[in-house]
Amino acid sequence: MNLRTLLTRNLRPYRNVLLLVVVLQTVQTFASLTLPSLNADLINKGVLTGDNGYIRRTGVVMMGFTTLQIVFAVIAIFFGARVAMRFGRDLRRDLFSRVNAFSTREVGQFGAPSLITRITNDVQQVQMLVVMTTTLMITAPLTMVIGIILATREDVGLSWVLVFSMPAVAVVLGSIVGRMVPAFDLMQVRIDRVNGVLREQITGVRVVRAFVREPEEAERFAGANADLTATSLRAGRLMAAMFPTIMFTINAASVGVLWIGADRIGAGETQIGSVVAYLSYLVQILMAVAMSTFVLSQVPRASVAAGRIMEVLETDTTVTPPVDPVTELRERASLEFRDVGFHYAGAARPVLHDLSFRVGRGETTGIIGSTGAGKTTLMNLIPRLFDATSGSVLVGGVDVRELDPGLLARTVAYAPQRPYLFSGTVASNLRFGRPDATDEELWAALEVAQAAGFVQAMPDGIDSPISQGGTNVSGGQRQRLTIARALVVDPQIYVFDDSFSALDVATAARLNAALRPHTADAAVVVVAQRVSTIVDADQILVLEDGALVGRGTHEELVVDCPTYAEIVESQLGEGAAA
Repeated sequence: MNLRTLLTRNLRPYRNVLLLVVVLQTVQTFASLTLPSLNADLINKGVLTGDNGYIRRTGVVMMGFTTLQIVFAVIAIFFGARVAMRFGRDLRRDLFSRVNAFSTREVGQFGAPSLITRITNDVQQVQMLVVMTTTLMITAPLTMVIGIILATREDVGLSWVLVFSMPAVAVVLGSIVGRMVPAFDLMQVRIDRVNGVLREQITGVRVVRAFVREPEEAERFAGANADLTATSLRAGRLMAAMFPTIMFTINAASVGVLWIGADRIGAGETQIGSVVAYLSYLVQILMAVAMSTFVLSQVPRASVAAGRIMEVLETDTTVTPPVDPVTELRERASLEFRDVGFHYAGAARPVLHDLSFRVGRGETTGIIGSTGAGKTTLMNLIPRLFDATSGSVLVGGVDVRELDPGLLARTVAYAPQRPYLFSGTVASNLRFGRPDATDEELWAALEVAQAAGFVQAMPDGIDSPISQGGTNVSGGQRQRLTIARALVVDPQIYVFDDSFSALDVATAARLNAALRPHTADAAVVVVAQRVSTIVDADQILVLEDGALVGRGTHEELVVDCPTYAEIVESQLGEGAAA
């Protein structure tokens, strides 16, 4: 059902081209099936009677039909393959768009390795089925139906060979195909597993080497690889069994035709040309059965792949765009949380509950708390990476769920906890949130982010290449470039989610000092692990187990909030907390 739905939906735009392919394949099949009859006449009326003129005339006609068959087959295959390639392109585009619309919750639900497999390998399986259907499957039923009619016309007495051979092939190959379904289903799961292990090892290669875990990781990958290999071999053995079965049936049926045909020729019940033509039809019919079976053998795997693809396409994101979005804020943006709670699907308890606070224009709010307190989840609610499961997050007095996504992106600049850079250049990464930014604005942002020095030292300055993930720069440099990327947007709200953790104390202090005048007219939220990063904030929020346990300035919290006092003491010593 999933496969049929997927094909119907995505092939509908190409129905006219597919109709043309059907017409072309019909013509070339008719031409191909006409040749054995002409060959029979050539033998019976030309070769056996010695009529050279008839041989030449029939040969010219056969050459014409052969040329017609070749030309129409080439055109049909060209258009069929073109439709299949465009089908795959459209499907990958739709999947990519859907995944881009997913919130972090949906991405985590499927897993990055599985999503990659579905967009690449799964699409390829369905695309391959479309290729084979347009090039092989259309001709197969035509060949079987027309071929049986023409073969029977040549000699009815030989038809019992078809009566036995065709059902035998269909039954045996059908049982093989039926056993391939679970094998292909399991194969896609095994591919997901291999991709998952490989992605973990590539991403965590430094950790693996630091702890000398190469042998254990190699063993883990070998296990996943062995499982995939075993499943692939099981499916491959089933596929390999089909072709010997087909060839055995064709050869056995050919022997039967020649055996019975020789007796009928001797008895004067048929002619040599008719037996030769019948043999040609028999081979074409059984090859059509073989082609049909070969295509059908791909259906189980394509069906499994289609189900996985449809699962992604039919999954709605929990972060839905507003029906009637607000496209303009009436006031300079402020940030407010009203009784906000968040609960992960399937979790035993909420991550955040009953959080309320406000960050006004020109104010800086620091957020601190122990690991797992919910700080990053809280920050993810602002740019709508998640949506609050209760309460409201307001930007400029408007719920973020009612804001136009483009307006929200221009209003809020987010520097994530884990800095990530895209392959390209320094400039292309800085312009990620604002493509029209000038070079002068990029350099100004780099100056504030304390990144201008090392960028100037690069061979090509802001045009220097950045590898995927920013692996050709250090962790601190990645973090500063991520901060500069947020500054280039020039938003009304800045969200720094532990964005200074990789910086030394001196660099962090210089960056904080440079940020103050740059963000003086904006609302700023800073999540920090170090007290020194937020000690001068207008207000500091202390989180513990997703709840707000302290609010105030540094001086107030040291006195009134035991959790904050404990953090200060652990970082700055007893004198700071006194």
